[in-house]
Amino acid sequence: MKEITKILVPFDSTTTTTNALEYAINFAGGDKTIKILLTHVYQSKDTSIESEIESSIERVKKDFPVFRGTIDWVIKSGDLIDNILEIQNEHQADLIIMGTKGSQEETTMTNTSKLVLEADCPVIAIPESSKEFAIKKIALVLGKNEIDDTSVLEILLDIARRFHAEVHVLTICNEKGTYGYSEIDEKNENILEYYLENFYSHHTFQENEDIEKGIFTYINDKEIDLLAILPRIHAKKDKPSEGRLTKLLTLHTEVPLLTID
Repeated sequence: MKEITKILVPFDSTTTTTNALEYAINFAGGDKTIKILLTHVYQSKDTSIESEIESSIERVKKDFPVFRGTIDWVIKSGDLIDNILEIQNEHQADLIIMGTKGSQEETTMTNTSKLVLEADCPVIAIPESSKEFAIKKIALVLGKNEIDDTSVLEILLDIARRFHAEVHVLTICNEKGTYGYSEIDEKNENILEYYLENFYSHHTFQENEDIEKGIFTYINDKEIDLLAILPRIHAKKDKPSEGRLTKLLTLHTEVPLLTID
């Protein structure tokens, strides 16, 4: 089973990226096998950034004594997203955790929304409005299509195991039709029960013409700690999607968002 042992965190000492680092520290906890790799990408070189990174590392180690993993860092210049993806591939990071300010403008493309659309690995976007760290309830958003690559659920299972979290599965029905009884629904159900083991709680089908609104309503009602989605941007069995819902959720979410690709 795929396990998370290396986490990549884009970092520049701002509040947004510091939140992401602290989330990564909490995520790793006392697991000695986890390595956190901070990456700073600059447009114009700042000679003080190395000391700032080292100071930040020392601070979080002091503030989070339960952390038993290791923290390293790498600095590069050029395009932010290109460098993050290059570093992720070079160091074989299992997960990227990136802070985001989000945006209410649907046409906006933030660095984080761009990353989740381009990355071919799991990414957790940490919004500034995110509350204290907790992963007790996870909501996995599932569409009406068959799960394209079942192996990606191994990451979700690893997270559920680490935190003994229950996984809710949510499908928003925004079109007329029968949901939950098709051959694809049955196949997905078997996949979920197999890959998520006893952490799989239940599958909810809710009607809402606005998928995004339906998702966020469910999150608030059920007090969900982590929202997860399986983007179909790199789908192999069906036609790949443009990622519009993934982008909107990244821009608007108020809880950490896990995109599993």
